[in-house]
Amino acid sequence: MEYARLGSSRVRVSRVVFGAWAIGGWRWGGADDAESVRAIRKAIDLGIDTIDTAPMYGFGRSEQVVGRAIKGCRDRVVVATKCGLRWDCRDGTPSFEAKLDDGSPVTVFRNLRCDAILEEIDRSLQRLGVDYVDLYQCHWPDASVPLEETAEALNRILEQGKARAVGVSNFTRPMIEELRTYVPIVSDQPPYSMLDRAAEAELLPYCHDDNLAVICYSPLHQGLLTGKVTMDRTFHPDDVRNDKPWYRPHNRRRVLDFLDKVRPIAADHGKTLAQLAINWALRQPGMTAALVGARRPDQVEENAGGADWQLTDDEITQIRGWLADLGEPE
Repeated sequence: MEYARLGSSRVRVSRVVFGAWAIGGWRWGGADDAESVRAIRKAIDLGIDTIDTAPMYGFGRSEQVVGRAIKGCRDRVVVATKCGLRWDCRDGTPSFEAKLDDGSPVTVFRNLRCDAILEEIDRSLQRLGVDYVDLYQCHWPDASVPLEETAEALNRILEQGKARAVGVSNFTRPMIEELRTYVPIVSDQPPYSMLDRAAEAELLPYCHDDNLAVICYSPLHQGLLTGKVTMDRTFHPDDVRNDKPWYRPHNRRRVLDFLDKVRPIAADHGKTLAQLAINWALRQPGMTAALVGARRPDQVEENAGGADWQLTDDEITQIRGWLADLGEPE
């Protein structure tokens, strides 16, 4: 496995990161906790020692499962979690509606107030069963709270030793620039894949030039780039993929045709389409690591194969040409 530093911090992460959203079950059609624990432990054994979770993933369930999996091996793992999405209080800016595991509806609020963040870090540490996390990230921006107030909480968490480093997720460049004037942000976590390259326009160049780490999420576009999501595949009603434009039947067909073009390149390297898609993300200038979800040990093993090799410049150019032909979802 390859490893990299998070910006100017002393935190070192595996370039393939275990993404723990799916093991929370919420919006992924459920999860098997015992299998999730096995998947995380397989990741650690393969050198994927960085695990990214959040309270919102299964309403605390993902953090609890991660805590079970890393019990007894805390010194071997890098733990990242987040703050700012609350379902357990009525404070903040309403963001979206969701359903708990028992089916009861709940409103999720964005809340990056200082007191809310300080409360959240303690709850996360308790669920994870740890004294500190290696990276603490603001999950989504909260326009109702001044960034200076959010920074106050993050600075206190750093001073108290409850996090080794702090970062953000889904923040724009101007937001990051302002927040960095108040607190030493070391990383950003944007979406990025062959099917979602918006970060290339501004965010990746900015982070590269300013020594900010970028940990992209959804490099497989929720599994679509694995080639395993065929035309007859259906999803649980609450599955997040039902809302994704590229998953619509006519768009999915176009992606599968694109993958047929890419498949020989993967085969030339002895790799799967998933491993090629991960490597594609890792090969982009400014990309520090790719966060890839898994629920089973075999998925983890495949994900690990996305690192420790490189697509050639000519192959990347060829793939970019095919992506230009593919265009945007209709």
